[in-house]
Amino acid sequence: MTDFTIVLRSLRVRLFSTIVTALLVATSAGLLLTILSLRSAGKAAFERGSGNAHLLVSADQSPLVAVLNGLFYANPPRAPLSQAKVSEIRRLFPWDFMVETQLGDSYRGFPVLATTPEFFTKFEPVVGEPWAPASGKFFDGNMQVVLGAACARETGLRMGAKLVLTHGSGASREGGEGEEHGHVHREYEFEVVGILKPTGSPHDRALFVSLESSWILHAHDRREREGLEGKVTAADLLEDDRKVTGMLLRLPTRSGSNVSSALQQVFDTLRRDTSITVAQPADQIDKLFNIVANVDGIFIALAIVTLFSSAVAILLSMVNSMAQRRRQIAVLRVLGASQSRVFGIVLTEAAVIGLLGSVAGILVSVIALTIATAWLRESLGLIIAPDFDPRASVIVAAGAVALSALAGLVPAVMAYRTSVSTQLRPLG
Repeated sequence: MTDFTIVLRSLRVRLFSTIVTALLVATSAGLLLTILSLRSAGKAAFERGSGNAHLLVSADQSPLVAVLNGLFYANPPRAPLSQAKVSEIRRLFPWDFMVETQLGDSYRGFPVLATTPEFFTKFEPVVGEPWAPASGKFFDGNMQVVLGAACARETGLRMGAKLVLTHGSGASREGGEGEEHGHVHREYEFEVVGILKPTGSPHDRALFVSLESSWILHAHDRREREGLEGKVTAADLLEDDRKVTGMLLRLPTRSGSNVSSALQQVFDTLRRDTSITVAQPADQIDKLFNIVANVDGIFIALAIVTLFSSAVAILLSMVNSMAQRRRQIAVLRVLGASQSRVFGIVLTEAAVIGLLGSVAGILVSVIALTIATAWLRESLGLIIAPDFDPRASVIVAAGAVALSALAGLVPAVMAYRTSVSTQLRPLG
């Protein structure tokens, strides 16, 4: 009988204890690998949504909030920008593009972005990857809607479908049934004229309509409050109706470059205007992940502490079992096993538990990453490709095995010091 066979039989005899301690190792190792894999992948996913705009202007309370609302659809901005302010900013610099946007409506919980045609022809959701319709076209008139890929998939809407929008974040249903957190714009029906190809960004969960369409919807609400009846046309819009909640700005750059030498100067000039909030999307994403990095470190520390606690569990489990195994160890000694061999068998047993747990931990990590990425894709539209580093897996697995072996030192010493004569005396 080989030493490894003895180890496997010993683990099988204590099957429940072996499984529990191995699961503890698997949980801690899997958590550590998952966090390490998601660290860089999360930032890359956020960078995909920021696009090729150099600046984002809004009336939000901070630049970070402006980016989360304007590009990642976290919440509708609380305050609009007037057309007077938009015109003022338009005249300040020779922009490469200036795309106006308005958020505030939704469809079945999906955000609706009202914008101009330049949003599709100038703004790129991912640098170097322009918009492309999977079917249909971009809107070219009022009461037309273009669907992001995830929105089309989850709502089941197809080309030519009719829908009505909800003011606010409530859920509108076809036919106008039900209102939550807002009212349904039942008077104006939109037609799906295009469905976009996936971009791997939060924009995939949005619907896109023309700015003028949105202005008409809200002008209708204003006229109802004033006691006026009848449908609204573009000719009925007042200056106050033409509000936007954000502006995507890009400065001219050299061919093949995404950086403008005038960016800092323009940013400083706009920032002096206290009535607006100016954000550089790339910088705000860096700041966001600097904040997240602190939390990230806490989770990594917790995972490492859990890994140590699993080593303690192995120690306690094996120490508790030694009282029942001393007689078996004495028999092994009588059969010719040396003290060092017995020491090695017990140490190997602890290492095997660590190895089983670390292998299971890699599987746990793969499952956790699959679930996490699917949830982020479905709920936030973020496409995260986890950076699963085989070297990190080997290091974490080796660390788990080493800790387990370290935990086995105490029971191995106890086995080494077991007295043959004492343990083999008649039990009576």
